[in-house]
Amino acid sequence: MANRNRAAVRSAVHHRIRRKVRGTSARPRLAVYRSLNHIYAQLIDDEKAQTLASASTTEKSLAVKSGGNIEAAKKIGQAIAERALAAGIDNVVFDRGGYLYHGRVKALTDAARAAGLNKDEVAEAEAVVEAEAAPAAEAAPAKPKKAKKEKKEVAAKEK
Repeated sequence: MANRNRAAVRSAVHHRIRRKVRGTSARPRLAVYRSLNHIYAQLIDDEKAQTLASASTTEKSLAVKSGGNIEAAKKIGQAIAERALAAGIDNVVFDRGGYLYHGRVKALTDAARAAGLNKDEVAEAEAVVEAEAAPAAEAAPAKPKKAKKEKKEVAAKEK
């Protein structure tokens, strides 16, 4: 594995993902591809092998100055969501294309969800975040402070 380059690793991960992720007419696949300078998104119906909608930073109509940043990814996410809703699609299966769900890829999907795709997932995610934040905020701060004080006291006694 050490002799493989980054593109080969991404390709292998992408093929593993594609074995599991399939787009249908009711719920097409939102495929993301990113290069150093641009980001692309497509809605694909794998049953018919058809692209239903697409958006990319290479389109002049979106007026993106630089396509290799998070702001551009947000614009593309919003554009693909608008085009999907115009085509009558409100639920998609997300295909990150072998990339980590981080940075531009995450920004694109978050913008697409904010613009109206997969509304049920947004509500579920907010409920989970709120449920996890409440107990963690109450219990966590007390324990680490004691441990630090005890370590400082032990170090002081040894000197």
